[in-house]
Amino acid sequence: MTSAAWVLIAVAAAVAVVDWCAVVAGRQTVRYVAKPLTMVVIIAAALALHPVDGTMRAWFVVGLVFGLIGDVFLMLPDEKWFVFGLGSFLICHLCYIPGFVAGGVDRSWAIVGAIAIALAVSVVGPKVLAGARSRDATLTVPVAIYMAVISAMVAFAIGSTVPVAIAGAVLFYLSDLMIGWSSFVSDVRGSDLFVITTYHLAQALLVISLAIAR
Repeated sequence: MTSAAWVLIAVAAAVAVVDWCAVVAGRQTVRYVAKPLTMVVIIAAALALHPVDGTMRAWFVVGLVFGLIGDVFLMLPDEKWFVFGLGSFLICHLCYIPGFVAGGVDRSWAIVGAIAIALAVSVVGPKVLAGARSRDATLTVPVAIYMAVISAMVAFAIGSTVPVAIAGAVLFYLSDLMIGWSSFVSDVRGSDLFVITTYHLAQALLVISLAIAR
């Protein structure tokens, strides 16, 4: 990590806290600025650091950009934009996977990760899919594909054997799981705050992992 990258991570943290406070206070107008701005600064940090692998950083930056696009779609009040947000984050995870491969993946650990995530999905996945189906049958397939892709992303992160990357991927998974659960199964008190804090921490940790040797 360069000093500039650390400064940008600190700035991103400060803007993220503003966004978290806006969630608690219900200040949506503040969120329209703070939420995407957090990701813009995180992307800048990814570009400012010295990566272990340049190709990995390139894939991650593209993923981060699609994460930013997904953030914007999910902030829009009309529910029709939800599927566009889902698609943007799907691409985000699809970019992270080859990024992890470029950085180096231990096959044994990736298999262990895949088994662990499969067990987790077998517990919560059917309920989320059933809820999505009851809400809008056309969401069933997109949600199922998304669950499969983010699960693969976490498995590859575990395969990287880098604790920071694993923590980031797991936090991303928990953030998206909460979105799915609160949207399709049962509303959870404080879910909005949980979703955004775990999401921002996840993205920051994944960026930091770019500078950690495998």
